[in-house]
Amino acid sequence: MSKYVDVYLLPIKEEKIIEYKKIASAAGKVFMKNGALRYREYVASDMTNEFCVPFPKQIKLKPGETLVYAAVEFKSEAHRNKVMKKLYNDPELDATMPGEPPFDCKRMVYGGFKILVDL
Repeated sequence: MSKYVDVYLLPIKEEKIIEYKKIASAAGKVFMKNGALRYREYVASDMTNEFCVPFPKQIKLKPGETLVYAAVEFKSEAHRNKVMKKLYNDPELDATMPGEPPFDCKRMVYGGFKILVDL
């Protein structure tokens, strides 16, 4: 069971989702090859909410954009650090990304999280 996760939120034009899925699938394989326990990406489906600030408002999604949530799981933060060091030295990672990414890198959000509750 993983105890640490890196989370990414990527604003992306809806028309670029299929292109992005190919890139994410290839990148995910490189993450897994280098030791990640699990690699998942999700595309927004229901972004309406009456009880708190919905993602589109907080991320400031533009018309025609959606949100991708990516989660990469590791044994621990130390394990993540080892995997990421190997990953950044793996030439296969560079080969997964085209010259111009299909998402807005400047608006991508990232954070590493320790698992608080795991039922």
